[in-house]
Amino acid sequence: MSTSLLETRVEKLTGLLEVGKAMASERNLDRLLQLILGEVTKVMEADRSSLFLVDRERHELWSKIAQGLEVREIRVKIGLGIAGYVAHTGKIVNIQDAYADPRFNQETDLRTGYRTRTILCVPMQNHLNEVIGVLQVLNKRDGVFTREDEELLLALSSQAAVAIENAILYEDIQKLFEGFIKASVYAIESRDPTTSGHSERVAILTVGLAEKVDRADDGPFASITFSPEDMRELRYASLLHDFGKVGVREPVLVKANKLYEHHLDVIVARFKFIKKALENSYLQKKLSLALTLGPSCREEIAALDEELQRRLAEVDDDMHFILEANMPTVLPQGGFERILEIAAKTFVDGDAGKVPYLSIKEAENLTIGKGSLNVEERLEIESHVTHSFRFLRQIPWTKDLRRVPTIAYAHHEKLNGSGYPNGLRSEDIPFQAKMMTVCDIYDALTASDRPYKRALPPERALDILGLEVKDGNLDPELVRIFTDARVWALTVGMRPGA
Repeated sequence: MSTSLLETRVEKLTGLLEVGKAMASERNLDRLLQLILGEVTKVMEADRSSLFLVDRERHELWSKIAQGLEVREIRVKIGLGIAGYVAHTGKIVNIQDAYADPRFNQETDLRTGYRTRTILCVPMQNHLNEVIGVLQVLNKRDGVFTREDEELLLALSSQAAVAIENAILYEDIQKLFEGFIKASVYAIESRDPTTSGHSERVAILTVGLAEKVDRADDGPFASITFSPEDMRELRYASLLHDFGKVGVREPVLVKANKLYEHHLDVIVARFKFIKKALENSYLQKKLSLALTLGPSCREEIAALDEELQRRLAEVDDDMHFILEANMPTVLPQGGFERILEIAAKTFVDGDAGKVPYLSIKEAENLTIGKGSLNVEERLEIESHVTHSFRFLRQIPWTKDLRRVPTIAYAHHEKLNGSGYPNGLRSEDIPFQAKMMTVCDIYDALTASDRPYKRALPPERALDILGLEVKDGNLDPELVRIFTDARVWALTVGMRPGA
């Protein structure tokens, strides 16, 4: 064997090893197919190459890529044409004159203006010796394809088959995991239908904001970039950021007013009893007057009736105010004092003696200054972040997704340390979580009407984000990009009623 021939063989074998390494590390099927075709064309010293995969359900071969051609997908029946023949028989086909072979379909040449001369087509077989596709090279640049070329392409096809099956398996696992994510989000939102779509919208906004940050050529974020894997990690963290709500009691999670319905029903029943007790008390007074004074007590009885109606009206007015105070709004000045005054009133309840109009707990709930949750309930809602972190840590994340729990854990932290659950300051909060916080707040403000709040228009929500920046809660540059680049508009059509 001559020195030049030996060097050529060594070069090809080295290329074969390099191709194998490259294919083994690529898990994206589209990128893998392009890689295979590019490397095969180079190693085989061919003009073009194509790769067909077997679609067993449709009994067809299909190709996403035809290297060197503009055609993006070709489908042929197994058994037809050269590729179909190789897929059906598992045999190698080496043609030195394509137009002289009746199996060759000239249609593609006629459509593209290309002239096929030589063809080498080999089956791609998996470890079970099943044909999963065919690999084909066209027009060797120097002569025709040799026996040695057949062996080399067959070796390449074996490596390609393993890599493709691994990539397809990886895609299947990804689809399975995506299904798990969607099911998890559905489980979260089914507990509180009023927040339906929140997780998906936050994910869209957060990834959209990350894309704008990634493209920034100047400013404080010019050096920050996100790979496709980083984006996927961010998307999963955003989708699952509220998963911990499964650990929050449903009555607390969906609490619309300051009092639970059954607690309010008790108060309504109590006030009805108070009115009946008043009516009974005044009836006894009138009976006593009648027995003592006889028919001459008409004026006194009329005065008692008038006094009773006044006191009944006071009870109704107190009840009406309680119903207003029960709504999750900020009470006007003096409102809390009115609740305390009502709570200080008493009525007589048989053997129980004097009983207050409102219990201490009822009064405490009715004097909640903002929203509908008391201190204990607020802490329980806030605990969803810790529940999310503990749940997400149990998942055996791959290396490129390992930060999902940490990112989700910090989405309620604020730059000035006023957030929860850990009171982290800016330098300790993951950058991805800072982005998610902006998007989470915006979506919560603009989401559809909920029992405890009205939806805000985008302009008002953006103003509130600006106030959050002034208070030191949010990153000013992130809010600027979110606003100026109109990231917020990505979900406008997704809000119910939009």
